[in-house]
Amino acid sequence: MDKPIGVMDSGVGGLTVAKEIMRQLPDEQIIYFGDLRRCPYGDRPLEEVRQYTVEVADHLVSRGVKMIVVACNTATAAALSDLEDRYDIPVIGVINPGARSAIQSSNNQDVIVLATNATVNSGAYRDAIHHINGGFRVTSLACPKFVPIVEELRYKDKVVVRVALHQTLKGLLGTSADTVILGCTHYPLLAGEIRDFFGGRKNVIDSGYETAREVSSIMTYSRSHAAPGNRKTHVMIVNGDSSRFEYILGDWIPFIDYKIEEIDLEAY
Repeated sequence: MDKPIGVMDSGVGGLTVAKEIMRQLPDEQIIYFGDLRRCPYGDRPLEEVRQYTVEVADHLVSRGVKMIVVACNTATAAALSDLEDRYDIPVIGVINPGARSAIQSSNNQDVIVLATNATVNSGAYRDAIHHINGGFRVTSLACPKFVPIVEELRYKDKVVVRVALHQTLKGLLGTSADTVILGCTHYPLLAGEIRDFFGGRKNVIDSGYETAREVSSIMTYSRSHAAPGNRKTHVMIVNGDSSRFEYILGDWIPFIDYKIEEIDLEAY
């Protein structure tokens, strides 16, 4: 089925998931929606995030996507069940794949979740992990400094990143947890520094790989893979100014053909 896959996020973070989908499924076309005008979602009330998520998803559905990937942990926590009820196409979030991956990686059933305020307050990762294995210890920490570092293009400034990591994570250095979940899709751009901060002693989980694998499994089951060799230009929709978005896109996924559309979602 040569319809595109819709991928959505509050900003650029979901590109980490889109990149993995492109790597695993190179024949699929992506329509990506970055809601930069209203980014970040992580400090907003969950009901407001739910409203924004539905608006973005409705726009993707209007573009004829065959599946929606909610590549934002906060949006997944706020609205995944609403989207599943609203549409007759598959809707995938990033929390359950990330939780499963952490369970598989941990040897001592002790994990840390680094996430936005909204995701931490929702308890979504704790609930997802305990739904599978109630014996896990889950420590969640809000990291409000991390998303602005990525969105403001400071993620390559090692001094800025290391200061933010030390200020935010210093209380976790002595924990026995052997696995860290990056509970926000912006955080993989800081993954190397986070791994180094813990001295390489903790597994660092990026849910992008598992999310892409789930996308592939669902399409295999429904026989909805795109025809091989029929690659199309990816579409990047930006609600707001696309200049910062395009810089990170070129830096993070330099190998793709794409076109960018700037829109004003609030005008729709």
